[in-house]
Amino acid sequence: STLCMSVTPLAKCHSPTVPLVPPFFDRVSIFLCVSPGVQATFSQQPQDLVVVAGQPVTLPCSIPGYHGVVLWIKDGLALGVGRDLSGYPRYTVIGDHSTGEHHLRIQRVELMDDAVFECQAIQAAMRSRPARLTVLVPPEDPVISGGPVVSLRAGDPLNLTCHADNAKPAASIIWIRNGEVLNGAMYSKTLLRDGRRESTVSTLYLSASNIETGQQIICRASNKAVPNGKETSVNIDIQHLPLVNLSVEPQPILEGNLVKFHCSAKANPPVTLYRWAKGGNVIKEFSGDTYEVIVDHSFFTEPVSCEVTNPLGSTNISRNVDVYFGPRMAAEPQSLQVDLGSDAVFNCAWTGNPSLTIVWMKRGSGVVLSNENILTLKAVRQEDAGKYVCRAVVPRVGAGEKEVSLTVNGPPTISSTQTHQALHGEKGEIKCFIRSTPPPDRIAWSWKETVLESGTSGRYTVETVSTEEGVISTLTMSNIVPADFQTIYNCTAWNSFGSDTEIIRLKEQGGSQNSTGSTSTLTLWWWFGIWPLIDTLKGYFKMFAIEALLSTVLTQSLMNSYIPF
Repeated sequence: STLCMSVTPLAKCHSPTVPLVPPFFDRVSIFLCVSPGVQATFSQQPQDLVVVAGQPVTLPCSIPGYHGVVLWIKDGLALGVGRDLSGYPRYTVIGDHSTGEHHLRIQRVELMDDAVFECQAIQAAMRSRPARLTVLVPPEDPVISGGPVVSLRAGDPLNLTCHADNAKPAASIIWIRNGEVLNGAMYSKTLLRDGRRESTVSTLYLSASNIETGQQIICRASNKAVPNGKETSVNIDIQHLPLVNLSVEPQPILEGNLVKFHCSAKANPPVTLYRWAKGGNVIKEFSGDTYEVIVDHSFFTEPVSCEVTNPLGSTNISRNVDVYFGPRMAAEPQSLQVDLGSDAVFNCAWTGNPSLTIVWMKRGSGVVLSNENILTLKAVRQEDAGKYVCRAVVPRVGAGEKEVSLTVNGPPTISSTQTHQALHGEKGEIKCFIRSTPPPDRIAWSWKETVLESGTSGRYTVETVSTEEGVISTLTMSNIVPADFQTIYNCTAWNSFGSDTEIIRLKEQGGSQNSTGSTSTLTLWWWFGIWPLIDTLKGYFKMFAIEALLSTVLTQSLMNSYIPF
């Protein structure tokens, strides 16, 4: 096609050449020269403008009285000839052409419109001042990574990252909590490939002590395109293990009554499981937050525990019950067997609630030997042997006791009734009771020149029987004769620690009383006269010597000194 217009010879042109590059010329330059006789001036010229992308804008250009060609130049390139801007559908030349109005209207400004524009009057060889059209691009809606809810474990710090992309100029980012700006955020920006827009990243760090669950934190991005900014926010969700409280009602409580355990828990995420245990043993029958049970003494020492679980893990809490109960044996005392002169130590431990009192006593005696768990008997004697009682009392609740025995290793101890009765011509017997620890190695009866340990010798028979308390030795005589009432009988026992002897006489039952040989006289003599002497002598003389002495000298002299019955 051909563009027809009036031009002067090139040699007479005094204005600079103007390149014309409408789209349909495929960037072929046309040089137009105007006559110096044409007079025109700009009444309106484009000014520098700042506009937000998406808004319309008009660049004014008025040349009154000029009827030639007007070109709009963008960054040095012509947009088209006159009002024909068909290559730029958003661009339109508006105004009254007849009055010289050639305004450039841009619909929905885009980033590509950010350029320097000029209005040129070709035939008048004029150009307007360059006008900078600055296009502002607001940032895209900011995005906080991990939003809208950011979860973290209790005790962990919070790191939030907010992106505000594709802005011109680069967006500024601030963080806001409870209406206050949070300082200390890290800030960086990146220039995009188009060389115009930028993306901004801001990272906020908050220590664990500076955050609370449920807080809302706002990221606000702004630039000149959106002075009030764009916002997004996240809610802080601090997750933690269950926080557990275990209550026990009622307490204190008496053994045998009902107690209710309640396990209250706060957890994030929510509780998924309750588990009960007592003394480390799981109670499978209960799986809720409440456990009811009839308590006994074991609840005082074996704690009840409640374990609460959520997806983060478990929390376990335990409680003992203040159960009132009577004494229960914790360490049972043991019977002892000790040597004569040694110490005897008993240990007796009780549990009870409330606090109990312990008393040690010897059976048959009202004397308190100790109020401690331990009873110590120093240098024991034969008479210390016997039963001992450890008694515990819980005031207003109950009492308990435990009996133990103390056995003292030593020489035998013989006890017997010194006089036994019998009928003349009948069978008679005399007995001696021997306490001995260790048991006696030997027991013997002796009278006159006779010694008999067991079995039968003539009219005499010896029998020995062991019991829990000791040994009983019995001397039986058949067909009692008068001489048997005049005879002194010795019962002697030996063990590894020594020996003991007891002297016993036989009394005629219902016999006559006389001063020469009656049983009554002998009995009186026995009790009031010879016994202290015999008791002294028996440790120093052999049995046969004692018997001989008693049967000759002492018997006659002492019998005559007492008044018969």
